[in-house]
Amino acid sequence: MPMYGDLGNKLALHAKRTQNLAHLPPYQAELVRAVTREVRDLDKEVTTLLEPFQGSFDPAADHATACTLLVNHLSMRRNKRCLLAYHRTRTDKLEEHVWNGVDVLDLVAQQQAGGGNGAAISGEGGASSSLSPQEEDYVRQYGDLLAAYKGQWTDIDLTGSLEPPRDLFIDVRVLKDAGEIQTEYGYVAAVHGSSRICCAGH
Repeated sequence: MPMYGDLGNKLALHAKRTQNLAHLPPYQAELVRAVTREVRDLDKEVTTLLEPFQGSFDPAADHATACTLLVNHLSMRRNKRCLLAYHRTRTDKLEEHVWNGVDVLDLVAQQQAGGGNGAAISGEGGASSSLSPQEEDYVRQYGDLLAAYKGQWTDIDLTGSLEPPRDLFIDVRVLKDAGEIQTEYGYVAAVHGSSRICCAGH
């Protein structure tokens, strides 16, 4: 017989596995529903236990009931945290795909047409979507939001790597006139539209 929190633990393991994958595994709809049902059942049990006390329950007077309530509350809290962690991990992965320019919805459509090859997001059997309907809607809206945000900065590639360059010399693209800039190798004219080779430092 499964114990309280076992299903939530499975979700947490799925989230951990997702972090180490390049693609997004299928959405665990049945498991999510099972964890949600467990939370609701526990909440109903708590309500039933407290009903005879009419809002005047004293834990010191009934240790057995107090212990049961504590276990139920902790189980509900843990299940909710597992649900949040699972969905947060998946949304982080989806946002990463969008920032990297991956057309997530197009890949899902290819899967449903039977043409998916697991390049970025894989589904079960290659014919079913690995995203829930809510995730597909989230990706669509997040993509629109990102496009609107990037539209304000047409000269800057916001999807570029955030890692600083480690090469000895780097190519700097000038986006705004800054006049002459003094470097350890002399003066450099920073004129809009030009490129300069600069030393990255030691």
